[in-house]
Amino acid sequence: MSLELFNLAGKRALVTGSSQGIGFALAKGLQAAGATVVLNGRDGGKLAAASLELGGVQTLAFDATDHAAVKAAVDGFEAGQGAIDIVVNNAGMQHRTPLEDFPADAFERLMRTNVSSVFNVGQAVARHMIARGRGKIINIASVQTALARPGIAPYTATKGAVANLTKGMATDWAKHGLQCNAIAPGYFDTPLNAALVADPAFSAWLEKRTPAARWGKVEELVGACIFLSSEASSFVNGHVLYVDGGITASL
Repeated sequence: MSLELFNLAGKRALVTGSSQGIGFALAKGLQAAGATVVLNGRDGGKLAAASLELGGVQTLAFDATDHAAVKAAVDGFEAGQGAIDIVVNNAGMQHRTPLEDFPADAFERLMRTNVSSVFNVGQAVARHMIARGRGKIINIASVQTALARPGIAPYTATKGAVANLTKGMATDWAKHGLQCNAIAPGYFDTPLNAALVADPAFSAWLEKRTPAARWGKVEELVGACIFLSSEASSFVNGHVLYVDGGITASL
């Protein structure tokens, strides 16, 4: 059956930044598709609560911006618990300030959180995947991978970097049996976007600007994630899949 192509039974998926928002929704969706999920975050309390909500799933706490800590955590998990078949690099942050006033330390923090984390976790997991000759890496990009808005220029730069890093991962690792792709969400109602969701003027603008005429719901990202995690995407590599209600297709 063609639906078996999407079955994730027997696969283990590590989702970074998965104690809330998009990461939690993707972890929940992967679990529903049959995968064993491993939640990651830095806040132990939030991580424990998220784990309980999914039935007491495994957690792996580490700071995705710390290269040595990521490697130690991933290597230790692989040695003690088994293979990580799928990784979703979702950890990220936002900082809104006009570019001329943007603090240098906030710029560096954005780069570490949104770009270095993808490199750190991707490399640590890929080394094990390469040895096995298979693996799925899914990086969370953004509508800002292709578009810019006032006040978030550094964030836009980080998400452009995620897309190109994804292409680089595919270029280096596809020959080892890995599929490395990205999902680029449009505007979704998440904690990261709380300030925008609460702004009636912005929501009105977004509804006019987006062909679907609404905010996205995090559950609407799950299908793309299952596809890119499954055998259905066995020849998809270096692709950025926009899930954005058509905003990047329309002027």
